Amino acid sequence: MRKLTRRAVLLGGGAAIGYGVAQATGRKLPVYDGTTRLSVPSGDGFLNDASTLSATPINKHVTLTEDPGDTLVTAIRAELREARDAGRPFNIGAARHSMGGQAIPDRGHAVTFANGSVEIDSEAMTYRCHAGARWSDVIAALDPAGFSPKVMQSNHDFGVAATFSVNAHGWPVPFGPMGSTVRSLRMVLPSGDLVTVSRDENADLFAHAMGGYGLIGAIVDMEVEMVANTRLVPTFDVLPADGFASAFQTALDDPAVTMAYGRMNVDRAAFFTEALLITYRESADQSDLPPATGSGWMSHAASRVYRTQLGAEPMKRARWWQETVLGPKLAAGPVTRNTLINEPVVTLDDRNPDRVDILHEYFVGFDQWDGFLAACRDVIPASYQEFLNVTLRYVAADPVSTLAYAPVPRIAAVMSFSQELTERGEADMARMTRALVDRITAIGGAYYLCYRPHPTPEQLIAAYPGAPAFAAAKRENDPGGLFGNLFWDRYFAQL
Repeated sequence: MRKLTRRAVLLGGGAAIGYGVAQATGRKLPVYDGTTRLSVPSGDGFLNDASTLSATPINKHVTLTEDPGDTLVTAIRAELREARDAGRPFNIGAARHSMGGQAIPDRGHAVTFANGSVEIDSEAMTYRCHAGARWSDVIAALDPAGFSPKVMQSNHDFGVAATFSVNAHGWPVPFGPMGSTVRSLRMVLPSGDLVTVSRDENADLFAHAMGGYGLIGAIVDMEVEMVANTRLVPTFDVLPADGFASAFQTALDDPAVTMAYGRMNVDRAAFFTEALLITYRESADQSDLPPATGSGWMSHAASRVYRTQLGAEPMKRARWWQETVLGPKLAAGPVTRNTLINEPVVTLDDRNPDRVDILHEYFVGFDQWDGFLAACRDVIPASYQEFLNVTLRYVAADPVSTLAYAPVPRIAAVMSFSQELTERGEADMARMTRALVDRITAIGGAYYLCYRPHPTPEQLIAAYPGAPAFAAAKRENDPGGLFGNLFWDRYFAQL
């Protein structure tokens, strides 16, 4: 079996080839022209997130490591009581990979969960985990027993409860968000009551908490569905971008396909004209599965190739050749399901103090695909932003979450931009984001709420008509406004 990760090959393919092309093209990175650099406070007393642009003063930050039992519940209640008595907002986070302060309470009481306990129930095909368990903990526990998360947020650094709270999805098919695989969970409400919630018990709280950004209660532990770990073989199909939606649907209709995603070219001259569809099916040989591996040197080398795209249109075209021609040759062999998903986000770390990676994500129905392409072709290349990548995934309909982004089956487009850390870069990112949101909501799509807070409150309601109901339910559940974050302050406080 080849020890090449999906990300290693499809981010860059042959590292030596990529660096050779960079030298041949005389690539030059953008230089600053004196534009004012963004001023971001830091140090003790501030909490930030993955954007590095959400630095917020907090009053207290504590890490809880207790096992998910009476001791943890007691500790949570004590922290809640302290925050309430001081009149401060309270919020719990894990990796804080969101980009708009969704896990940061302004001048409040921040808690980080850090406990990776996972218990397997092979008869029920579920595992119970601490709310602070990271996906790496889950894979470490499930893989030796022959199991795999049914749906997992891409990259294994993030907290399991946090994934539920932001309603994140993955790329196994044909599933909806990760919350669709949660059987039940226990949470401490603002009142201090410990309750069990599921689709059958306290179903309203379950619906509000799934994608509720930690505003409903403090999750203690979760019961989540798992599947068998399997050996998979990939196929690669290059096609016109206009035909991706129909090809993706055909793949989804094949019950043998268990993992699938797509990519598109991002060079400005031929922007979003070609697509790559990658599908995985079980191999005939399912014996002696090797342990799940993590990132090897190839993944890290590929991330450097990924960075050579910055300010270099020839490198974007070179990378697309690597993805569509070289990559399929290097990654044609079998790989286990767990190895595919066992990847840390640090593999893509920028390490550039003058720039930051900013993510967007948009959700469109299969019949809205042409409108989505037109919107992106009109808006993105005309911006000042460096567009590095788009990954296309499937999300089944979500009939549960109050803030559902997929009321019908949709294609999820996860986009990565490299933003200059200047006032110019931030202003242009805000302008571009609002233009994209307007175009995509106009065709009936939605955008993901866990990234930069550039959309207007009116745009949020247009994309999420359940927003007023969510705000009302949160106030009923939390009349004192104990649970809070920057996301609530910007969008819901006035609803």
